[in-house]
Amino acid sequence: MKKVHVARSAIAAASGLIIAGAAHAQSSVTLYGIVDAGLIYMNKTAGNSGSLAAFNDSGNMPSIFGLTGTEDLGGGISAVFKLEGGFSAANGSFNNSNGNLFGRDAYVGMKGAFGEVHAGLQQSPFFMSLIYQDPRNLSNFGSSMLFLATTAGATSIFTPNAITYTSPVVGGFQGSALFSFGGVAGNFQSGRQYSANLSYHGAGLGLNAAYFNGSAGGTVSTTPPTTEGLTGELLGATYTIGSLTAKASYTKIKVAGGKNEDVYGGGLDYWVRPDIDVNFGLWHADNRNESGSHTWLGSIGGYYFLSKRTSLYAQFGMVNNHGTQDIGLSMGLGSSTMFGATGTTTGGSIGITHMF
Repeated sequence: MKKVHVARSAIAAASGLIIAGAAHAQSSVTLYGIVDAGLIYMNKTAGNSGSLAAFNDSGNMPSIFGLTGTEDLGGGISAVFKLEGGFSAANGSFNNSNGNLFGRDAYVGMKGAFGEVHAGLQQSPFFMSLIYQDPRNLSNFGSSMLFLATTAGATSIFTPNAITYTSPVVGGFQGSALFSFGGVAGNFQSGRQYSANLSYHGAGLGLNAAYFNGSAGGTVSTTPPTTEGLTGELLGATYTIGSLTAKASYTKIKVAGGKNEDVYGGGLDYWVRPDIDVNFGLWHADNRNESGSHTWLGSIGGYYFLSKRTSLYAQFGMVNNHGTQDIGLSMGLGSSTMFGATGTTTGGSIGITHMF
């Protein structure tokens, strides 16, 4: 069950239908997805517009669908591809992506003993490190995802025009590097992005460092935006003892001409038994551009697995904004719940998640 949860926390492909065929080599295609829906309540929303009780798409995990495939080319080398899109369980529209059909991932590549190389739209090493370091597995409710999304949109999350390399694990160390082309003739810097991470895992200890640097502009236009001028830095550590994992991290999120957030976070994830997981996270963010502007965010979640694919969840959170800070509690309903009011906001979310 724990392995199922790890795949879930990384927003990875849940195994589903596999179609195998043989021409000159062994190949397979996997259809997978996640459907998450429920209810949300908040005692106030952005602009102090009053309390909210509503149907909530993607209350915990993003609702997604996708295809992955591999072909054995021989000699220990395989061709790989991934196409992944996001949707709303509330109305079936595009959601949880950059606004396009396959707006989360659309890449092709190769893998072998040398590691793995991808070309196309993909999630940056910086963002993958943020997922790993979040004590609530980057839930759409009450997690560090809110600090990144309200500051930089989808920049560093869905990275276009990108080439990445991920190394094999050597002595517990593994690294990834990404470069994204802006595509503007005569201006190589416009829309250019690069990112890297390095991690170590051994004897229950995990260490993680990541970096992202992106210039505004380029030829890509998406909603939400994916090419903001952004600098991101992350340092984190995890330690696992039996069924308990503790996490702590520091993240800087700086947008050109916008916020400059220093985010300190940590928390615990505990498997009470193989079908029940409980986690807790606490974050403090300072906007270095404005004195007195800071945020406290705390949340807790419980998850009961009815099977390996289906789980029920309940989450509760509280956020306190000072100065010009406007962090909300949930990604599920867009700007009305992503952004929050000055002072203290409380809320809760319940729902069901099915992976296929």
